[in-house]
Amino acid sequence: MHLSAVSYLNTRPLVWGLMSGPQSGQVQLDFDLPSVCAQRLANKEVEAGLVPVIEAARQHLTQIGGLGIACTGAVRSIQLISKVPIPEIRTLALDSSSRSSVMLARIILDQGYKVIPETNVMPPDLAAMLGKSDAALIIGDPALRLDPNADGLHALDLGEEWFKLTSLPMVFAIWAGHKQEPDLAKILEASYEYGKANLSDIVMAEAAERNIWPGLAYEYMDSIIQYELTENHKRGMKLYIEEAMKMEEKYPV
Repeated sequence: MHLSAVSYLNTRPLVWGLMSGPQSGQVQLDFDLPSVCAQRLANKEVEAGLVPVIEAARQHLTQIGGLGIACTGAVRSIQLISKVPIPEIRTLALDSSSRSSVMLARIILDQGYKVIPETNVMPPDLAAMLGKSDAALIIGDPALRLDPNADGLHALDLGEEWFKLTSLPMVFAIWAGHKQEPDLAKILEASYEYGKANLSDIVMAEAAERNIWPGLAYEYMDSIIQYELTENHKRGMKLYIEEAMKMEEKYPV
């Protein structure tokens, strides 16, 4: 089968077996940005992918297996950085790589801070983004390379903010396709089990290349990101999708 997976560090435990373990060669695996994964599934260029949950809902995709990318509380890799106090944000530069994260930022600002900013899409360069806007949304590896506590800036960790609002986990992405794929689900589970058992190897292979401190990379994959989705994760995912759909009247996609 032909799969599309996200290129960020947080996916490596899920795909490590497919890349360099016993599951290598069992599927054709491409790496893309989250939004591109969703688009390739919509175009039927791939049969399954690791897609933002909002896109899985929009496309009426079927979840494959029980794995995904989630957090309960702070996530570290989805940061809203502002040069003004959060309630004063009027313009927001978006890294549009992940549609789930963009919608989450809009939900947090609207419900938590009564802020509905004008937005513009830019590459994930914090200095350039803050040069044109009050605040910036940075996600994935670029966020891991940032110091969210830099002097003079205000930072929101959107995983932490979602938990404050809902007391539920946030699920960002799931394996999904156009139909049930039980054999693929078994392959993906085995790939993750291999990755989970070889986190130190992943850090050695990936951290320096991505310019991410190895200690943070290990902690991030070992304890910050959650890959095994429980019933509580499913409740969080359901609520997020409901809130995202409501927000689309204010924020057309």
